[in-house]
Amino acid sequence: MQDSLDVTTIIFLALAAFVIWRLRSVLGQKTGREQPPVMRREPPPPARQEPGSPEPGNVVRLPGAAAGRANGSGAELAPDRWKGVAEPGSAVATGLDEIAKVEPGFDARGFIEGAKMAYEMIVTAFAQGDRKTLKNLLSRDVYEGFDRAIGEREKRGEKAETTFVSIDKAEIVGVEVRNQVAHMMVRFVSQLITATRNAEGAVVDGSPEAVVEVTDVWTFARPIGSRDPNWQLVATEAGQ
Repeated sequence: MQDSLDVTTIIFLALAAFVIWRLRSVLGQKTGREQPPVMRREPPPPARQEPGSPEPGNVVRLPGAAAGRANGSGAELAPDRWKGVAEPGSAVATGLDEIAKVEPGFDARGFIEGAKMAYEMIVTAFAQGDRKTLKNLLSRDVYEGFDRAIGEREKRGEKAETTFVSIDKAEIVGVEVRNQVAHMMVRFVSQLITATRNAEGAVVDGSPEAVVEVTDVWTFARPIGSRDPNWQLVATEAGQ
């Protein structure tokens, strides 16, 4: 009986560890009326560390990165490669082509799914004042902006509440490759229930019942041609 209990406990612990790892590897969560602060894009992230060295702590992993380096063949890309993601001949398609020439296995659709999870996770962590989670997901400058906003909220004795109803849209609206660093701009349109309460529990902003539409544009960056699949959130702004 005891042996059976021990085996069951170990299995559940292993499953829990796998779920947590999977979420952190693709990103995602949310809670808070006030939105994360707007941060301008920073300079490109530094070149990745040498193979075998520890991964930096302020990066987030999104699916979509190629498993290896380009083979240097310069093979032509199929004209409909980005169907459903970008119109042929558009600036976004051209930018995605630049990435794919270096990383032929790049999966734009997988990247978008990971970005949606990242968006939800980061907004939730911001609303909850979860600095530990944010520090692991944001670049230094973006984290500092979020940290200041959380600190100001704490000084006022306020607490944020947010429920994600849905993410209606997540689309790549810009791609830039500068100095072998890819910057992917993603526009998110989400439906949220958000409210901020003061120290006495009274609602001072938003509504705990009304659903509001929120639009944001976030930029993720990563050196292409690197074996490191991690992307940094390097900028946020309110979308149109």
